[in-house]
Amino acid sequence: MSWLEISKNGNRLRRGAGLAVIAGFLAFGSAGCGFHPMYGTPTAGGHDLTEMMKRVEIAAISSRTGQKLRNELLFGTTGGGGTLPPVYRLDIALRESYRNTLVTQAGNPTGRILQLDAEFRLVRLADNETVFKGASTSEAAYDLAGSTGNAGSIYGDTRAALNAQNRAARTLADTLKTRLAAYLSRDA
Repeated sequence: MSWLEISKNGNRLRRGAGLAVIAGFLAFGSAGCGFHPMYGTPTAGGHDLTEMMKRVEIAAISSRTGQKLRNELLFGTTGGGGTLPPVYRLDIALRESYRNTLVTQAGNPTGRILQLDAEFRLVRLADNETVFKGASTSEAAYDLAGSTGNAGSIYGDTRAALNAQNRAARTLADTLKTRLAAYLSRDA
């Protein structure tokens, strides 16, 4: 065995030992950090989180995008199953805005970014008190075929805008569901 081979084997052993020490520190250092699985254990009040999510009534939201957001939230909180008698109501005020991107020399945009801004509040129905509130944002970009002067591009632009609304609503629903679950697991 040459000196070079011995040196390489020694480096591997030291590197392996170093990684084992780091893994040990991470495992034992985070043992008392307070993190716990959100859906695997009862909430602070002793309730099952999945059951508590089904007890949130999601108020109607005007506009097509608002309805899509509400449907995504309903599916996300109930798993597609039925709801239980509500304990909370989630009120959401939704605002849509659009920004143009990459404008041609003629001044026509070649794409847009849809931004959804949601202000929400969770109301406890027993006393009509707001127990949790906040705001979340979601964005989705899409291309405009009409900027190139293509015939039939109005349909393509409309379909792209609807697709962006669906994507932004889905992302926003996931964010709101996570924030709602975090609150309910901690304070319900």
